[in-house]
Amino acid sequence: EWVLRRVDGDAEALDTPIGRVPAADALDTRGLDLDPTVLAELLTVDSRRWRAEVPKLREHYDSLGLRLPTELRDQLAVLEKRLGE
Repeated sequence: EWVLRRVDGDAEALDTPIGRVPAADALDTRGLDLDPTVLAELLTVDSRRWRAEVPKLREHYDSLGLRLPTELRDQLAVLEKRLGE
C-alpha cells in the first residue's frame, strides 16, 4: 500500500543513503503485532553495514561480466558515494 500511495504522492518517505524509505507512521501496520520500536529498527539504514556489503555486490557484479547492464554498475557507484565510501 505504501508504494502505491507513494507513487500518487500521498505517502511520506525519508531520504537515506540507500534511497527513500517509508516513515514509520506512513505504513499501515493494523493487525500486526509489531512494537513501534521494532518497526523503527527495521526501517533504520545502517550506513556502516551497507558499506560492508558494497564489496560483496561488486564481486557479484564482476562475476557477471558483460552480462551486467552498465546502469547497475553506475548505480553501485552512486550508492558508494552516498554511503561515503
